[in-house]
Amino acid sequence: MNIHGIRAIYAFEMNRAKRTWAQSIMAPVLTTSLYFIVFGTAIGSRMGDIGGVSYGAYIIPGLLMLSLLSESISNAAFGIYLPKWSGTIYELLSAPVNWVEALLGYVGAAATKSLVLSCLILLTARLFVPYQIAHPFWTVALLVLTAVTFCLFGFIIGLWADNFQKLQVVPLLVITPLTFLGGAFYSINMLPEPWQTVSLFNPVVYLISGLRWAFYGAGDVHIAVSTGMTLMFMLLCLGIVWWVFRTGWRIRR
Repeated sequence: MNIHGIRAIYAFEMNRAKRTWAQSIMAPVLTTSLYFIVFGTAIGSRMGDIGGVSYGAYIIPGLLMLSLLSESISNAAFGIYLPKWSGTIYELLSAPVNWVEALLGYVGAAATKSLVLSCLILLTARLFVPYQIAHPFWTVALLVLTAVTFCLFGFIIGLWADNFQKLQVVPLLVITPLTFLGGAFYSINMLPEPWQTVSLFNPVVYLISGLRWAFYGAGDVHIAVSTGMTLMFMLLCLGIVWWVFRTGWRIRR
């Protein structure tokens, strides 16, 4: 295992985040703050509790997951696509670094940036609504698992994309709508049939429900099912990455 190679890729990606901190960190935090102001403070003060939790606090896991999913995908996708676009990918291909080490470096850096952003969002939420975390260990575990899983997914998108437009297709047209329809601002138990059953086919429901259980001890789906679905998707992403490199595919501009 080339530890120095992994460390070099990781450090390079983290330094890139420092250079673009306004876009990478401040923009998502400000966007999430607006959600808290509008939904948590303005609208939430006029709504009742959901499962014994105030509406402003209830939407924290959903908003956190909304930012975590989109930023994890974007960070990892841009991380591997920019070297392809600039041509510096050939330096990586000629270096004594195999695909596993490159994957660890890029995905590790992208997951770190996403988790730092999650911590900032949690601190920002404290300014608007009071909340308590019932299961801190499970909260951290689910955030790490989700970040790594969707950074792997973003890495695959970065390998597949051949222009900047393709990098934005999945986060904007797939992930964001699924998050809004996955119970970010409501409980799926509030939906009438058949929409409640249809919502169970949305994979983001399990992510938000698991994180909401970690926060407040109750979710729309059992925590074991939520964790299992996330692990299955992570293994699927790992399998796709393994297949891509196992079949002799090469990174191209």
